Amino acid sequence: MPYYMVQAAYSQAATAAMVKNPQDRAEGLRPVIERLGGKLLSLYFAFGEYDVVGVAEMPDNVSSAAFSIAISASGAVRAVKTTPLMTVQESIEAMRKAGQAGYRPPA
Repeated sequence: MPYYMVQAAYSQAATAAMVKNPQDRAEGLRPVIERLGGKLLSLYFAFGEYDVVGVAEMPDNVSSAAFSIAISASGAVRAVKTTPLMTVQESIEAMRKAGQAGYRPPA
Protein backbone atom coordinates (compact mmCIF):
# COMPACT_ATOMS: atom_id res chain seq x y z
CA MET A 1 0.00 0.00 0.00
CA PRO A 2 1.27 3.52 -0.75
CA TYR A 3 2.48 5.78 2.06
CA TYR A 4 1.40 9.39 2.55
CA MET A 5 2.65 12.15 4.82
CA VAL A 6 -0.10 14.50 5.95
CA GLN A 7 0.76 17.84 7.53
CA ALA A 8 -1.98 19.93 9.09
CA ALA A 9 -2.28 23.27 10.82
CA TYR A 10 -5.08 23.44 13.37
CA SER A 11 -7.60 26.26 13.38
CA GLN A 12 -7.59 28.64 16.34
CA ALA A 13 -10.79 27.04 17.62
CA ALA A 14 -9.35 23.51 17.45
CA THR A 15 -6.17 24.60 19.22
CA ALA A 16 -8.22 26.29 21.96
CA ALA A 17 -10.32 23.14 22.37
CA MET A 18 -7.19 21.00 22.80
CA VAL A 19 -5.70 23.42 25.34
CA LYS A 20 -8.95 23.22 27.32
CA ASN A 21 -9.20 19.43 26.85
CA PRO A 22 -5.83 17.84 25.95
CA GLN A 23 -6.31 14.71 23.89
CA ASP A 24 -4.54 12.05 21.85
CA ARG A 25 -5.52 12.99 18.29
CA ALA A 26 -4.17 9.69 16.96
CA GLU A 27 -7.14 8.01 18.66
CA GLY A 28 -9.51 10.36 16.79
CA LEU A 29 -7.80 9.93 13.42
CA ARG A 30 -7.07 6.19 13.46
CA PRO A 31 -10.71 5.03 12.97
CA VAL A 32 -11.24 7.52 10.14
CA ILE A 33 -8.15 6.30 8.30
CA GLU A 34 -9.13 2.67 8.90
CA ARG A 35 -12.64 3.29 7.51
CA LEU A 36 -10.94 4.52 4.35
CA GLY A 37 -8.94 1.29 4.16
CA GLY A 38 -5.71 2.68 5.56
CA LYS A 39 -3.47 2.43 8.59
CA LEU A 40 -2.06 5.28 10.70
CA LEU A 41 1.66 4.56 11.15
CA SER A 42 2.75 7.59 13.15
CA LEU A 43 1.56 10.98 14.34
CA TYR A 44 3.68 13.82 15.70
CA PHE A 45 3.03 17.32 16.92
CA ALA A 46 5.42 19.81 15.36
CA PHE A 47 6.65 23.39 15.56
CA GLY A 48 6.38 25.74 12.61
CA GLU A 49 3.99 26.04 9.71
CA TYR A 50 2.17 22.80 10.53
CA ASP A 51 1.04 21.66 13.97
CA VAL A 52 0.82 17.95 13.28
CA VAL A 53 2.56 15.51 10.92
CA GLY A 54 1.31 12.00 10.28
CA VAL A 55 2.30 9.08 8.10
CA ALA A 56 -0.33 6.63 6.90
CA GLU A 57 -0.62 3.73 4.51
CA MET A 58 -3.62 4.26 2.25
CA PRO A 59 -5.01 2.03 -0.51
CA ASP A 60 -4.77 4.74 -3.19
CA ASN A 61 -4.77 8.46 -4.00
CA VAL A 62 -8.56 8.66 -3.85
CA SER A 63 -8.64 7.33 -0.28
CA SER A 64 -5.84 9.67 0.75
CA ALA A 65 -7.64 12.63 -0.83
CA ALA A 66 -10.88 11.60 0.93
CA PHE A 67 -9.09 11.79 4.28
CA SER A 68 -7.68 15.22 3.47
CA ILE A 69 -11.09 16.47 2.34
CA ALA A 70 -12.78 15.07 5.45
CA ILE A 71 -10.44 16.81 7.88
CA SER A 72 -10.54 20.04 5.85
CA ALA A 73 -14.34 20.04 5.75
CA SER A 74 -14.48 19.68 9.54
CA GLY A 75 -13.15 23.21 10.04
CA ALA A 76 -10.63 21.92 12.60
CA VAL A 77 -7.68 22.64 10.32
CA ARG A 78 -6.75 25.79 8.44
CA ALA A 79 -4.26 24.06 6.13
CA VAL A 80 -3.55 20.50 4.98
CA LYS A 81 -0.68 19.25 2.83
CA THR A 82 -0.50 15.64 1.63
CA THR A 83 2.74 14.25 0.22
CA PRO A 84 2.96 10.81 -1.41
CA LEU A 85 5.99 8.93 -0.11
CA MET A 86 8.14 6.26 -1.76
CA THR A 87 10.20 3.58 -0.06
CA VAL A 88 13.94 3.53 -0.74
CA GLN A 89 13.42 0.46 -2.94
CA GLU A 90 10.76 2.28 -4.98
CA SER A 91 13.06 5.27 -5.43
CA ILE A 92 15.88 2.98 -6.66
CA GLU A 93 13.47 1.46 -9.18
CA ALA A 94 12.46 4.97 -10.29
CA MET A 95 16.10 5.96 -10.73
CA ARG A 96 16.75 2.86 -12.83
CA LYS A 97 13.75 3.62 -15.04
CA ALA A 98 14.86 7.24 -15.36
CA GLY A 99 18.25 6.04 -16.55
CA GLN A 100 16.54 4.07 -19.32
CA ALA A 101 14.01 6.75 -20.31
CA GLY A 102 16.22 8.30 -22.96
CA TYR A 103 15.54 11.91 -21.99
CA ARG A 104 17.71 14.48 -23.77
CA PRO A 105 17.93 18.00 -22.34
CA PRO A 106 17.47 20.99 -24.63
CA ALA A 107 20.58 21.76 -26.67
